Amino acid sequence: MEVNHGTSPQKLPSRNFRYYDLIMAAFVTVIIATNMIGAEKVVTVFGFTFGGGILFFPISYFFNDILTEVYGYARSRKVVWAGFISLFFTMAMAQVILALPPAQGWMHQQAYEVVYGQTPRIVVASLVAFLCGEFANSFVLAKMKVWSNGKYLWTRTIGSTIAGEAVDSVIFYPLAFVGFWPTELLIRVMIMNYLIKVLWEIIATPMTYRVVRFLKQAENEDYYDRNTNFTPFSLRL
Repeated sequence: MEVNHGTSPQKLPSRNFRYYDLIMAAFVTVIIATNMIGAEKVVTVFGFTFGGGILFFPISYFFNDILTEVYGYARSRKVVWAGFISLFFTMAMAQVILALPPAQGWMHQQAYEVVYGQTPRIVVASLVAFLCGEFANSFVLAKMKVWSNGKYLWTRTIGSTIAGEAVDSVIFYPLAFVGFWPTELLIRVMIMNYLIKVLWEIIATPMTYRVVRFLKQAENEDYYDRNTNFTPFSLRL
């Protein structure tokens, strides 16, 4: 297995990976689906109140952890930007379609508005929280890998999720729902959602180990971000 220690801060070696594009596609799919389907619905199950999308949104952190651990921060950064652009386009498209006048006799405009009519405030909150949370997750994991010299993967996946999901939650819920939800409900949902996200990562740890081990062997790659430029505002590998 090639252990790449990231000796150049300017450019990663040119490589063709078998599974990188598939993971990117899966990541983008999860981001779009969770933001468009489950972001606004609040559910109560067994006495616990949380946002419905939270059952699936942590999958994006699962993929982000795998990408950073195996391929490095720069390649993970490229995937995060792909997710951001795709999410922005999806939300913009929804707003345009909703604004177009419905044909006479078409009776589903109200239903479309209920399902897809996210306010600009929620759109902005989703986009900002997504970028900040995903980059925080990737940064923490990459740094912890270097500090631990690649040992104790579980500390990196859980630790980065604790940081990334905290950033995401603290940004998204106040930006999206302060003044719209009662304060008590907002705080309760924000805390419960955060705990569920972290718990999801803990439960998924055995699966993360298996996937990471498989990818490192299949791709012959195990990247260490020792001299990486961690700016989020770049697509350069």
